[in-house]
Amino acid sequence: MKSSTIAIRFLETLAIPEGPKAGEPIKLAPFQKQFVKGALDDGIQVAVLSIGRGNAKTALSAGIALGAVMGKWDSQPRREILIAARTRDQARIAFDFVVGFIRGLPESEQEQFTIRRSPRLEIEYGDGHVIRAIAADGKSALGSAPNLVLMDERGHWAADQGDTLEHALLSGIGKRGGRALIISTSAPDDAHPFSVWLDETQEGVYVQEHRPSPGLPADDLASLKEANPGAAHGIGSSLEWLRGQARRAIARGGSTLTSFRLYNRNERVSGETRDVLLTVDEWMNCEVSEAPERRGQVVIGIDLGGSASMTAAAFYWPETGRLECLGTFPSRPTLLDRGQNDGVNDRYVQMQDRGELSVLGDQTVPVAPWLVQVMQHVEGEAVAAITADRYKQAELGEAIDKAGIRAPVIWRGQGFRDGGEDCERLRRAAFDGKVQTPPSLLLRSAFADAVTLRDPANNLKLAKARSTGRIDAAAATVLAVAEGARIMGRPEATGGRLLWV
Repeated sequence: MKSSTIAIRFLETLAIPEGPKAGEPIKLAPFQKQFVKGALDDGIQVAVLSIGRGNAKTALSAGIALGAVMGKWDSQPRREILIAARTRDQARIAFDFVVGFIRGLPESEQEQFTIRRSPRLEIEYGDGHVIRAIAADGKSALGSAPNLVLMDERGHWAADQGDTLEHALLSGIGKRGGRALIISTSAPDDAHPFSVWLDETQEGVYVQEHRPSPGLPADDLASLKEANPGAAHGIGSSLEWLRGQARRAIARGGSTLTSFRLYNRNERVSGETRDVLLTVDEWMNCEVSEAPERRGQVVIGIDLGGSASMTAAAFYWPETGRLECLGTFPSRPTLLDRGQNDGVNDRYVQMQDRGELSVLGDQTVPVAPWLVQVMQHVEGEAVAAITADRYKQAELGEAIDKAGIRAPVIWRGQGFRDGGEDCERLRRAAFDGKVQTPPSLLLRSAFADAVTLRDPANNLKLAKARSTGRIDAAAATVLAVAEGARIMGRPEATGGRLLWV
């Protein structure tokens, strides 16, 4: 008999340990049976499940862990099962589910278990078979040889420690032909290791993802069902509750809406809790399938980078609200290597393929030749102003003269004074529908990493959410849109002037 068939039959003999249906036998939903069959299929070493919060993914995995330690489908001696999570308290959730299932077993079977909560969370079964819960510290997994590993909420582990632990666990299961179950709601972005597991087809890896298409309204019923397949089977939150929470999140906006999309809709959006410059929904409202035409004068915002950071230019036509943006990196290292270093995988390569990102120079971008390319992008357009950070005024001023550019240059600070005004002007323009751009991976990525810091007087300053985040395109956009808003706010000249003599 197949391992998956044995596992499904075993799981449905267990009693629900908590909640409104506590004490009732488990009845697996179709999506749960699908995961068990895929995870325990022959030749599978790693099974990955991504689903919205509250769909019993941890409880399902805990049940599989219990069956594994009891040898229901694996009779190896001294079986070892590891439950790994970001913190000890998070690992305890899955551990407590296992304990709850044990307490629903016949007394003769319960007697074979020894449950320890100190100095570490551990369950011993029979002759030395053990379930152990550990936190995301790779050293705690070194030397282990588990039959089964459960990585709970892998999409939200701390970056360095999480990767170290994952590598230690996966190297351990190879010693005994073990399996790994990697379960989580979506990670914040495509470059996260959990997202890579889902997106890259690999031999011996089973993937099951319940994630709706991006850009849909938060209360869209069909996509809520897609992210929460348990709701139709009485598992977790009901669809009515989810729609109610979605409407509340829409009404409150900000981090409330972002968190709902990340955890309840299982979307890949940043869960950054600091003040973001624009939330994912606010930015998506700026992306349009058909951007307005180039009409009137254009404002060019410039953010110069160094050898590691990007150099970016934003082009904003305040009369129509059209926004365009281009980014440039030096050619060394390559875009793919740079993306790996920045933790975004091949995103820079994708931007280049879309025509949003280019390379120029060797290890730094030569400013004067780059400015020539910038002006060629708006050749024939009337340039109202070039606006840039005064921190690099000397370098940029020399390059402007060298490139022979004749246009007004406005220098702005990036501190709380100028930066606060410019950030608020960008937000106001975005909220009023005066910023419209074709879909841009460059801008979407930049705004995902752009947060704001506040001083005691509540003034804003642009900052990065990640040390390796590249917000240069967002910084250039802030400069361009803010200056465009000032231009549109100035009264037009109405005729003659008085001359005092």
